[in-house]
Amino acid sequence: MHSAQAAPQFIATGLLLGAAGAVAFSGKAIIVKLAYRYPGVDAVGLIMLRMLMALPFFLAIVWWTGHRARRLGRPVVPLTGKDRLGIVWLGITGYYLASFLDFAGLAYISASLERLILYLNPTLVVILGWALYGRRITLAQAAGMAISYGGVLLVFGHEVKLAGADAALGALLVLGSAISYAIYLSYSGEMVQRLGSLRLVGLATSVACVLCIAQYVLLRPLDAAFVVAPQVLWLSLLNATACTVVPVLLVMMAIERIGSGLAAQVGMVGPMSTILMGGLLLGEPINAWVLAGTLLVLLGVYVVSSRR
Repeated sequence: MHSAQAAPQFIATGLLLGAAGAVAFSGKAIIVKLAYRYPGVDAVGLIMLRMLMALPFFLAIVWWTGHRARRLGRPVVPLTGKDRLGIVWLGITGYYLASFLDFAGLAYISASLERLILYLNPTLVVILGWALYGRRITLAQAAGMAISYGGVLLVFGHEVKLAGADAALGALLVLGSAISYAIYLSYSGEMVQRLGSLRLVGLATSVACVLCIAQYVLLRPLDAAFVVAPQVLWLSLLNATACTVVPVLLVMMAIERIGSGLAAQVGMVGPMSTILMGGLLLGEPINAWVLAGTLLVLLGVYVVSSRR
């Protein structure tokens, strides 16, 4: 009797964790847009502050995964030279380049459009699977992708009327971010099986943190890093913790309870939460164009994900 009651509670907890993680991830765009309102703020500085503050947490995750494995009597897989190269590659594509392009694009487009473009990730993974590994794209997947991209184009067309050519630049930058992250997802499968998802995330994001800090040192005077409004520092801390580290842990805990497929479907609350937060906190329009485009993207991604 107890086990029968525990299963629904376990699933409910997983659903709540997955939804909370998706909403927290979506909050990143809102925080970046708020930070851009202060003088002297650009993508190079914002990404450096975020990664500098997140680095200790990701190093702690790497330590904890090893400590937990040893405590449970499990072997800690040693890193080979190939592993190290793979971690650097995944850190560059999945977190450094994807994050930088995303932050740069948010200077030009709304948080709602940014989230919709990033949410195309499952469709981009399918396309990469076809291009790199010759995997067949089914008719249902093709239809789902057409629906998703139609939704993005609907919102993009509305935004171009408001922001002009800047919207095109911003959309291209964010699309580059989505493609970079899709490359990360396409290449990470084998390493996840070998090293474990949480350990791999901790290692790859730590590499990305170092790269973002190094980029700032090369491009900006080091003493200018914290010469920004205090609000920017607080927003960066919030971004590093509540919108970077915490969602990673929440989504991982959700996947442990309900599996990656259901966790991905729960993640569909992300774009909707971005629209609501964008309207409430940024004053972005919530109109029929945005809502219709969002519903099309969610429908298309659901069709693609359920047919994979």
